[in-house]
Amino acid sequence: MNGLTGMRRSAAVGTLRAGTRRGRTRGRAVAALALCAALAWGLPPTAEAAADGTPVVRLSAKEAGKGGSLTVTGRGWRSGALLTLLICGQNMIGGSNSCANADGRATTTDAHGAFRRKLPVAEPPKPCPCVVHVATVTGAAAAADAPFTVAGHPVAPLPREATAGRLAVLAPPRLTGSSGLLTWFGAPAQRELTLTVGNLGTTPARDPVFRVGTSHGVFAPQWEEQQWRGTVPAGKKARITLPVGLPAGAHGDYLVSLAYGGRTLVEQPWGVGRPWGVTLFWVLLCVVIPTAVFRIGMALVDRVRPHRPDRSAAHAAGRPPGTRTKDRTNRTDRKNRMNRTAHDGSTDGPGTPGDSAGLPWFSPDTAPSTTTSTERPTSKGSA
Repeated sequence: MNGLTGMRRSAAVGTLRAGTRRGRTRGRAVAALALCAALAWGLPPTAEAAADGTPVVRLSAKEAGKGGSLTVTGRGWRSGALLTLLICGQNMIGGSNSCANADGRATTTDAHGAFRRKLPVAEPPKPCPCVVHVATVTGAAAAADAPFTVAGHPVAPLPREATAGRLAVLAPPRLTGSSGLLTWFGAPAQRELTLTVGNLGTTPARDPVFRVGTSHGVFAPQWEEQQWRGTVPAGKKARITLPVGLPAGAHGDYLVSLAYGGRTLVEQPWGVGRPWGVTLFWVLLCVVIPTAVFRIGMALVDRVRPHRPDRSAAHAAGRPPGTRTKDRTNRTDRKNRMNRTAHDGSTDGPGTPGDSAGLPWFSPDTAPSTTTSTERPTSKGSA
């Protein structure tokens, strides 16, 4: 009896172990298939992409020559984000100036924050070691690099850090200041970039030289070196303020970047309004110029044409130039005398004894009676 029970227990244990082995084998097979699928698509495993919430980038090849292409894939990015893909030399020390910007590509992530894009292989302006740099264009800043080798491109050691101290940003930056009235008419916009930095190195940073750059859209920043007067002791922090300016007439969405020691410390968006005063100036100019041209033209016409067209007519009729003027004066005098006669009842006609041009008028003694009687005269001899 005991032997039968032991046999049953052994069979049960064997069945359980077999099921456990089959379950383990099945789980390993599923994991292997998932890994193969991820590698086939060039994507990292989900655990790798979601480990710390940072975006990741994978390449279809680790090395390629100029003129070839490689497939860049990534996960963990913001959904619907616009990204730029660049091949950069010297591990992108010094910013995008070490990248092949002309051969870069842009792509947009899908709803899950993933993308897949082909990138042509080009030689960057700086020697390798090289990386494929992927960064966001708009919105919250995010970037990721993947090591890559450009076959046949020179390789050189990375440049040593020329500045003392290791500065890091401890507080979000702020752009302070406001635009004046002249900015509304196209004057350069001016701001001040204020931020708090800390020295993480073992040596103090004396009079550090920062690089301030401004970029518009997908274009590379225009860098300008600015030295901050002061010292940041090791393990201490300091508040720095650096001026930032834009060219005249600049408007739109800009991005202000601050770099130190070959690394970009912070990026701050800056929205600049349109200089509507310039538009108003051009509108007024389009109205004033045609008006001025019209007035100048009319002045030229008045200067060219004759001012007294009756003078030629008088010469043609054989009369002196002043005859028409005298006739006009005589007519005016006659009209005035007629008006006085109508108002004061005098019988002086407009003609005078010395006026030969007037019509003959009756003298006062021979003038007909002005009686207003309506009686009809009677004939002689009537009673």
